[in-house]
Amino acid sequence: MPVSRASGVDRRLFLTSLLGVTAAAAGLSGCAESSAAAGPEGASTAPLADKVPAGTSLKIASYQNVQQLQFKLAKLPDPPFKVSSWLNIGAGPDVINAFRAKSLDVANNAGIPPIQAHYQGFDAKIVAINVTRKPNYLFATKPGSDIRSIADFKGRKLAFSQGQAQGVVLLRALKKAGLAYDDVDLVPLTSNQFLTALQSGQVDIAPLGNTQAPAYLAQYESKGARTITTDVVDLLNLLWAPVSVLNDRAKAAAVAAYIPRWAQGQVWQYEHPDVWNEEFYVKTQNLTLPQARAVTALANKPLFPPSWTEAIAWEQETADLLAEGGFVKKFDVGTLFDHRFEGIAAASVPAEYRK
Repeated sequence: MPVSRASGVDRRLFLTSLLGVTAAAAGLSGCAESSAAAGPEGASTAPLADKVPAGTSLKIASYQNVQQLQFKLAKLPDPPFKVSSWLNIGAGPDVINAFRAKSLDVANNAGIPPIQAHYQGFDAKIVAINVTRKPNYLFATKPGSDIRSIADFKGRKLAFSQGQAQGVVLLRALKKAGLAYDDVDLVPLTSNQFLTALQSGQVDIAPLGNTQAPAYLAQYESKGARTITTDVVDLLNLLWAPVSVLNDRAKAAAVAAYIPRWAQGQVWQYEHPDVWNEEFYVKTQNLTLPQARAVTALANKPLFPPSWTEAIAWEQETADLLAEGGFVKKFDVGTLFDHRFEGIAAASVPAEYRK
């Protein structure tokens, strides 16, 4: 079945409907009052509890079970709360839908899903930041393509997900190459549709994660598919949660206790590439060991900034870029950050992993 395409206002309406869809207490301060103070959009500004109340539970996203595997291999202590469920979801639109359904309390995403959630009228806040300095994505061509550079994207069909990291990487790459939105045909898809669209030739180009490229090339490079690297960085890897979760005194304390484990798991993975290659990429992702090593060689060193100043500036640039294309309305992204949690991740890792 061919992929639908749209342009202008129709395209944006289509996209909107498509996407409508260790020191555990480090950095915590005081105990919250029984009646939480409220800030903009009804978000609590009450101090975080210094202890997680007994019986507290969280539903946590763990795409491809990465978090559980990190915690197991790193032998991190059990958190002071119950994980009632680990959800194997990672795509921004899926996370937003799970937040809306109240089946998910905290998730790991890039910078663009919180912007998309705000545009859809859903209140959620960023609670932790990991800054990435090297590209996590590249562009893959369909089999038999003659595209060899980003300049060749002009007039081509590009897979585009407005609410995911792949979308902003594509938009930033186009802008850097001097291409306007009208110079290309943005085909609205979600990232889990990208490979199928490439394989069938329904799009000319799709952004793929570094971890996806080896398997795609192994199957289609002999048929003329190739990859095009970009130096565009998707700066933010973050944790975020619905305001309704963060306004719950017990759950907010649990989120704060989860943040150090999230940060420490990433540090352990970075420091033990050989183990991670075998246990994750080879055993769960079906990559060969050489492929796994190639992916790991591109890995970012995790960096957890004590201050979110740079992250907020980058998030504002991203929101403004989307607004320029008419994909969202311009707004102040400062409202997306819950500063009660600022610094918790940084305080939980060695100094070399603090930005």
